[in-house]
Amino acid sequence: MFTTAWTASPQSPSIGFTPNWSQEGFWRQSLRQVVRLSAGGDRVRIRLSNAYGTSPLRIAGATLARPAAGVGAAGAALRSEPVRLAFGGAASVEIPARGEIVGDAAELAVAAGESVTVTLHLDAVTGPATFHAQAFTTSYRGAGDLLAETGGAGFDEATESWYFLSGVDVSAGRTDGVALFGDSITDGFGSTPGANRRWSDALAARTGRPVLNAGIGGNLLLNDSAWYGEKGVHRLERDVLGMAGVDTLVVLLGLNDIGFSEGAAEPTYRPAPLVEVRELIAGHRELIRQARGRGLRVVGATLLPFGGSDHWGERAAKVSHEFNEWVRRSGEYDVVVDLHGALGGAGEVDALCPAYDFGDHLHPNDLGYEVMADVVGSVL
Repeated sequence: MFTTAWTASPQSPSIGFTPNWSQEGFWRQSLRQVVRLSAGGDRVRIRLSNAYGTSPLRIAGATLARPAAGVGAAGAALRSEPVRLAFGGAASVEIPARGEIVGDAAELAVAAGESVTVTLHLDAVTGPATFHAQAFTTSYRGAGDLLAETGGAGFDEATESWYFLSGVDVSAGRTDGVALFGDSITDGFGSTPGANRRWSDALAARTGRPVLNAGIGGNLLLNDSAWYGEKGVHRLERDVLGMAGVDTLVVLLGLNDIGFSEGAAEPTYRPAPLVEVRELIAGHRELIRQARGRGLRVVGATLLPFGGSDHWGERAAKVSHEFNEWVRRSGEYDVVVDLHGALGGAGEVDALCPAYDFGDHLHPNDLGYEVMADVVGSVL
């Protein structure tokens, strides 16, 4: 019996927040990606997504290994011999446009908190690539077939995004997984890159449970976006409910729906409708309905303070206050966690405590993410 131990929610190819390879795609190259698992087991299998591909995606080969510590090209080095992966017994596979596959299980004993490296050989033109924009972890590519490359020297390019890889499952047989569903705060913006200091990482360490990060930077509950993924009410099925071993959903979503209309006229924010609190509540009720339909316990979180940020304004303040009061008092969530109260500054209820502020008055820093994990972990 398998348990999902890591996820990254797929996004359509875009310029994104930092330079990436999603729009150009890959051809006659190998792609090496490092992910940290929140559960262990004796066997491992991977999930690959071509959700936004308009043509079939050919995977010429894939391997799994343990990464060696290092930076730059050395970060692509391995400390174990790569294990060849198979798909329906074959070394290669073609994933249909808009499709997803789960590979065969490979023998590799891994522990919770351990990282693994997945290498894909992409010998045919992929076209624009389904990816996850903000990994806060380095991925590598190089020319040719580098599946067996252990030293990492052939991987001469790097980026901070994940491509095609949407999940890793382990033979843990656990059914107590926790999925975090949200935007850039859940995705880990403001945490130290390469250090695994997102609040999902902290929650996994605190609870010892599998924790899946289903955050997308900039994501909206009610509207699709070119950069920021499909709206939350549509993507929950794919990004959470389809994963193995999840029994709890934590929802922290809606701040961008409120705040994008307050910001500067960035093209990625437009159109940015003026969202009413009743619309946010309806969206959250839809998430609750979907999750409970699969038997999940649903935890609702109040929106963090964001006073002084580019999302803040008189209207945003009003709607966020009304929404947070609904979360606290309505009784519609199975459990409520008041992250707004936990991360607020003393005497300034609408602003992040300076000790927890990454610097933009919107996202927590490493310490702030640890506080979030403590608060949520106490009710799980």
